[in-house]
Formats: sequence, C-alpha cells, structure tokens
Amino acid sequence: MRLKTRAAQHFLLSRFYLCSTILSIRNHRWYPLLLKPFSQACINNRDAILTAAKPFFENANTVLEIGSGTGQHAVYLAEHLPHLYWQTSDLAENHEGINEWISDSERDNIFKPITLDVNAPLNHNKRYDIIFTANTLHIMDMPTVENCIEKVAQLSQSDGIFIAYGPFKYEGQFTSESNEHFDQWLKTSDTSRGIRDFEVVNARLNQQGFSLVKDIKMPANNQLIVW
Repeated sequence: MRLKTRAAQHFLLSRFYLCSTILSIRNHRWYPLLLKPFSQACINNRDAILTAAKPFFENANTVLEIGSGTGQHAVYLAEHLPHLYWQTSDLAENHEGINEWISDSERDNIFKPITLDVNAPLNHNKRYDIIFTANTLHIMDMPTVENCIEKVAQLSQSDGIFIAYGPFKYEGQFTSESNEHFDQWLKTSDTSRGIRDFEVVNARLNQQGFSLVKDIKMPANNQLIVW
C-alpha cells in the first residue's frame, strides 16, 4: 500500500516508535518492578533493620512476619539471612503483590503468604522462633494491637522472640517533631490509628510472658525493639 499523505506517514512512524519504546521497556531489567507493589520506605530502612536485627536472627531457624505488606522486607532479609525459613503473612488482598516479589526473588527460603488477620481466630497452629513485624502497630487501632500481641504469644515458641520495628512514644512523648506530625497525619485518615506508647505495648507483652531484651534507636526516628 502506498502512503499518499505526509500525515499518514507521520502517524505510522509514531506508532512504530511507540511500539519500539514499549518493547524496550518490557526488555529492561527493571520492568518487573513496574508491575509489583513498591515501598520506598522498605528500601530506605532495610539495611538498618538487617544490621540491628541480625544478631537475634543468627540462632533462629523459622520466622513469621506479621503484615508482610509488599513483601520487600521478606525478600531482602531472607536473601541476606539464607539460614532462615521466612513465612510471610498478611490479609488475603495483599497476597498477590507479596507473591510477585517472592517469585521474582527465586529464593527457596521464603514461603508464600498465609492469611493472618489478628482480629480473627488462628487458622494454623505452627510456632516460630521469631515473629517480626515492621511499621504495623501504628496503623492498627489499640484493640487490634492487643489482639496482635495475643497472636504473637500463640504463634511463638516457648523461648521465642518478638521483634517490632517502627516509631514509638515514650512516657507519652514523641521522639521527634516529625513523628508528631506523622501521628497527626495518621489520625486524619482514621482517628484510632497512631504511634503507640512503648510502655503500653511493653506491658501487654509482659502479660503474655515476654520481657524486653533490647530497644535500639534506628534512623528516621524509628525503633527496633526486641522482646
């Protein structure tokens, strides 16, 4: 077919370049990241978490992560701690994104997520050496935090460890002005959310038989607390 007008030529050329661009993007090594859920916060804090938590992971074998979110922490930590068997978990609607990260990692020490709603009865009875959670307690209301702590006790080995990463208040005070602003922002979407008081969380864990092992100050006004 002969092209009779310059406009038609330009149209076909533009379609060609568009298709070439799409193919180029699809062949790029970063293309899978465009299709998966992504958290910049996970990228920012993963090395600090690994460094702080590694001594506690060294003698463990199994880990349950509560609220795996995008799955990025699980993939990164399991890659750098290959002796661990890392069980992801979250609400069912978040499983697809977690599975995408796990599949792309090609690791054999990360397990696909189980459905874990801390406000519902447990649907399995396995116990773990370590239970880990990151940036979850402040997006839960307080009754859910209490239920989460009960589930931690039910799912831990008798000598198990609980590690929680995120911001906390101490004696009712924020550790920084930015954390106070973050707490205000959380409450704009749900007034029951908010940065938790360390003393309250610690007391609830004490009631479940856990005792404080270490409270580590982390970058960006966060804590990594081990019980």
